[in-house]
Amino acid sequence: MHIVLDDTAMAAVGQGNVLASRLIHRAHVEPGWFLYAPACALVEADRARPGTAEHLASMPGITVLDLDLAGALVVARQETWAAAHSQYAAQPTPDRPDGAVVATTAPHRWAGEPVRVLDLTP
Repeated sequence: MHIVLDDTAMAAVGQGNVLASRLIHRAHVEPGWFLYAPACALVEADRARPGTAEHLASMPGITVLDLDLAGALVVARQETWAAAHSQYAAQPTPDRPDGAVVATTAPHRWAGEPVRVLDLTP
């Protein structure tokens, strides 16, 4: 299971969201579970809740995704970098042929977008 945390999911981790905590636990202890934190979304989450970036980056079950050139070109065309980088990170790749699911506490944000969504709203 490949899951991309958007900025709202990352902020929810620090607010004690039980569903987000379960994802982190699974990614840490269960083989085949992977959590990704796109760098642009991580910055936005840290702006909303200072300390979030350091907290998430220190967790062994979370992989921070850098913004590569292809991602930068996609992100540059969008209004919000956090959502754009999360959507880009969820697209299929050779390592993730089926893409990834976007975990969020704002599922309405993803309405009409070509991504699968995991609602973390308690």
